[in-house]
Amino acid sequence: MASPQDRHRDDKNRFARRPETAARDNEAAILRAQGWTYPAIAKHLKFADRGNAYHAVQRAIANVLPEPAESILFFELERLDAELERLNGLEEEVRTVLKRRHITVSNGRVILHPDTEEPMEDDGFVLQAVDRLLKIEEARRRNGERRAKLTGVEAAVKVDATVREVTQQDLELQEMLREAKAKMRVEEQQILDGGDA
Repeated sequence: MASPQDRHRDDKNRFARRPETAARDNEAAILRAQGWTYPAIAKHLKFADRGNAYHAVQRAIANVLPEPAESILFFELERLDAELERLNGLEEEVRTVLKRRHITVSNGRVILHPDTEEPMEDDGFVLQAVDRLLKIEEARRRNGERRAKLTGVEAAVKVDATVREVTQQDLELQEMLREAKAKMRVEEQQILDGGDA
């Protein structure tokens, strides 16, 4: 968010960014598109902290400075793609661990099942692997949410969810409800007045 000294009121008494703030936001967006980290951008452009650098980039995106915003979008989507590739690799490794046989060992000795005298399976490894798979799925979900937010899909879904076509049946139902409510009001008034009129 822009600080008070970074804003001024425009001719319609709305807050607007000062030209020097807009230029700095634009430069921050360009650096981010080149792969700079927020702390590095903050240091280079003399922002107070990484949060201010982040907000500068977000303002640039929100104001649709076309070239830097598109570059940042491309960079962020590539970063999300790379994250998905890493998650796929991690999932493959976890599934390999799940396929292995894990034997229970205590104090350096294999624990045998009391009934079969066979080495007991260690379920701890399986449960840990399942936990890892759940964390990978959670990371994928967050990745998808971030991607939807960046591409505007999230906003489109929200808008589509609120749009509803009103049919002739809807109008007829509304009219029936209005008539029923009016009839109820008349009956309630009759009851309050002491009987039928």
